[in-house]
Amino acid sequence: MHLNEQNLIWRKASASNPTGNCVELAKLTSGEVAMRNSRFPEGAVIVYTRAEIAAFLDGARAGEFDDMAV
Repeated sequence: MHLNEQNLIWRKASASNPTGNCVELAKLTSGEVAMRNSRFPEGAVIVYTRAEIAAFLDGARAGEFDDMAV
């Protein structure tokens, strides 16, 4: 099944850019998480395991990526 056929519910952070330029996530029926660029919703989608997303979120919470936002 193609991702566009799954009726995915895409979510973005409430702190995202008001014009909609951000990363969006959607939970797949397999339990994996799809990620896309909201500026190009018909573009590429990357699929991550739940463990990969958890590791990223843990790192983000710990400030491991803070230097990329300045």
